[in-house]
Amino acid sequence: MSRIAILLLLASTVSLAQQPPAAAAKADARAAGRLMQQAKAALPETSGTLTVAGLRQPVTVLRDTWGVAHIYAANQHDLFFAQGYVAAQDRLFQMELWKRVGQGSLAEILGPGFVDRDAAARLVRFRGDMEKEYAAYGPDTKDILTAFTDGINAYIAERKASAKGLPLEFTLAGFEPEAWKPEDCLMRMSAYSLTYNAGGELYNAELVAAMGPGRAARLMDLHPKVQLDPVPGLDYAGLTPDLLKNFVGSDSRIQFPGGPRNGAAPEPDEAAEFSSPKPEASADDPSLFGSNDWTVAGRLTATGKPLLANDPHRTIAEPSLRYMVHLVAPAEGDNRAWDVIGSGEPALPGVAVGHNQNIAWGFTIFPIDQQDLYIEQLNPVNHNQYKTPDGWKEIEVVRESFRVKGGEPVTRELRYTRHGAVIWSDDKRALVLHWVGEEPGTAPYLGSLAVDRAQNWKEFEAAMEKWKLPSENIVYADRAGNIGEHSAGLAPLRRNWTGLLPVDGASGKYEWSGFVAMRQLPHWFNPPAGFVATANNYVLPPQYPYKVGFDHWSSPYRVDRIRDLLQGQKAAGKNPPRKLTIKDMQAIQTDTVSLPARQLIALLRQAAPRSHDPLVQMLMKWDGNMRRDSPAAMLCEFWMNSLRRALTFRLLQTPDEPADDKLVARVEPRLPLPLVIAHLRNPSRAVFGDEPVAERNNLMITTLATARANITRFQKGEPDAWRWGRTHTASFRHPLDQIAAGAEAFDQGPVERPGDGNTVNATGGPVGPRPGTGAYTQTGGASYREIMDTADWDNSLAVNSPGQSGEPGSPHYGDLIDLWNEGKYFPLSYSRGLVEKNAKDKLVLQPK
Repeated sequence: MSRIAILLLLASTVSLAQQPPAAAAKADARAAGRLMQQAKAALPETSGTLTVAGLRQPVTVLRDTWGVAHIYAANQHDLFFAQGYVAAQDRLFQMELWKRVGQGSLAEILGPGFVDRDAAARLVRFRGDMEKEYAAYGPDTKDILTAFTDGINAYIAERKASAKGLPLEFTLAGFEPEAWKPEDCLMRMSAYSLTYNAGGELYNAELVAAMGPGRAARLMDLHPKVQLDPVPGLDYAGLTPDLLKNFVGSDSRIQFPGGPRNGAAPEPDEAAEFSSPKPEASADDPSLFGSNDWTVAGRLTATGKPLLANDPHRTIAEPSLRYMVHLVAPAEGDNRAWDVIGSGEPALPGVAVGHNQNIAWGFTIFPIDQQDLYIEQLNPVNHNQYKTPDGWKEIEVVRESFRVKGGEPVTRELRYTRHGAVIWSDDKRALVLHWVGEEPGTAPYLGSLAVDRAQNWKEFEAAMEKWKLPSENIVYADRAGNIGEHSAGLAPLRRNWTGLLPVDGASGKYEWSGFVAMRQLPHWFNPPAGFVATANNYVLPPQYPYKVGFDHWSSPYRVDRIRDLLQGQKAAGKNPPRKLTIKDMQAIQTDTVSLPARQLIALLRQAAPRSHDPLVQMLMKWDGNMRRDSPAAMLCEFWMNSLRRALTFRLLQTPDEPADDKLVARVEPRLPLPLVIAHLRNPSRAVFGDEPVAERNNLMITTLATARANITRFQKGEPDAWRWGRTHTASFRHPLDQIAAGAEAFDQGPVERPGDGNTVNATGGPVGPRPGTGAYTQTGGASYREIMDTADWDNSLAVNSPGQSGEPGSPHYGDLIDLWNEGKYFPLSYSRGLVEKNAKDKLVLQPK
């Protein structure tokens, strides 16, 4: 479809704002219908035979009922060429945006508002030896990336030459995809967003500057327990997480500007937006990086073989962040046979989580500290110099040019010291980021290329040496009956500081001395308990000698609940205990019981044992299950937030001064829930005054009243009529939903959701600002789930939401939402026979 035709289509909707609501809604629906017709007309061929330049031998692609592509190639080159081609068929627009995020080239398509974000992406780009970079992942990585990107390029060339033209999204967005290069898969911006803890250091520095290290530490739940260690005499004034607002990964929503107004095309810089991480985002919120995984030994399962479950959590959006694929090719020369299925990201080759012929694996973020901030002292007479132990040294300057939509190119200076990229400076100081992404082999998830081919624990452990980013707790199971876990990632060695605050860059006292050996990171093989479970929780053993992180571990609620459920049959006194099944794994993954809710209700029983207040009674009669239809779940969620806010004020105030409102706004979302509950469980005079128990009891009752008042902003009627799911929803938003009729055509949802950020089925997110739109919108969680049965791979299950395709109009664009929302799965077909039985489309790619 031509650009002119699209503009005419969009121009037909510009008068909607002047129409009555009902008429406007009908006109919008008609416009959305026309968009979808055009989208369907531009869909790729997924059946039949296509001739593709670049292949060496024919490739067969079987897409099953749920849109998963099973790719059968005769050699490794064609396998990854086809993976790139097929992924582009389903997700080209998403992949192009992902590439531009990493390249720092968004301003070219979105205007000058993105130049600062592009500059940040280029600041953290890998600038080392490219041969060492490729070799760090494996000897054939460059060949794999070349084949993969050649496949993407073949599809782009095909679409540009075809009568259909490019997918509709490109026409609507007003740009064309550019050719890919192998190094486009090595971008670091997405890796930066999966590492910690520059933002935490700046938050801690802001608190230390405002109230000193002692009071600041009272607001943190550090593991292991340590003291904040500010560098004597170092100036932390003016440091704030806001300084990182332009360091945004590929997870964050990109919003294209709205459609034409009054028949005219939008201005080049009009309304283009991106969602940068809010400094107030809670470091304790599991939805930020939460995931669950566990592996269970055969002696605890009904089949006598291990079961493995994983639901990695990232952003909830349209298209899905995850892309499922099955890769099959025979061994040839030094290349092993490929037969791996699971999920990854569409812009990367291989499979990040899944199973092959003999092993299965899954992961959760292992939130170690892989970033440090240095404050460099600038020369007062020459701000291009900074102080080192050897005297003043010139700041390295790299000039980069940025193409800008609707304007002239812009040149920016990127500045570097010996510690890394300068992310901010004033007349006296330069704030510098030193992080593991500067090292070879730290492009995210490419370590999975080694795991994909591992066939036993020994080979899996060897593959862990190549897994540097993101740091993950990787669970393992194999067909021989073994289970295990290895927490993997590149962990800096800090000899004499914690990494919780920025340090002095001039003295030379705060330097990394290498990295923790992989064998020294936590790992288990066939543990006595018969299972291993992780959920981004604190996994380090007692007296662990390395300072790998203190403040980004998730609260223990999800992992504690998983362990309780895995041990539930034994705890229930059944003899012998009932063996665990795949259905049990499903029930655990979708469990919505809130352990902190149960802990708070136990405290409420102490605070108001004889209360007849209907709200108190509602909670006391509740089982803590955050079901969609639960009034008590609604009340409890609002109550927890009221309690957090009240405790924040108390912790920030002093006998002489009330709490500062700006500081309250910063601290409240980041105040760890376990710390809130600890203060309520053991009320102190420092927080609650001379009669701490009575004041604690009063606070728990008054905050219930506050919660009720806040609920009435979103739901009317008596408490018994409240419904958690009516206020707690998930929507799958497309980057083009701001164009005329775009939301109606491209967005999916909203759907009512159970759970919250602390349940195993983690459905957390920020509080929405507007009544009637869903106060608690799920923005992160398990869009992908897998359950692997080592007794018979064909019994394995998975789900990926909203669908496999990112192409509007595709039957697989949103076909998995209902399955996902209802906690259901589809079969993960593996054997050729089952794949062919469930195949819906067959595409043969022939070499030219």
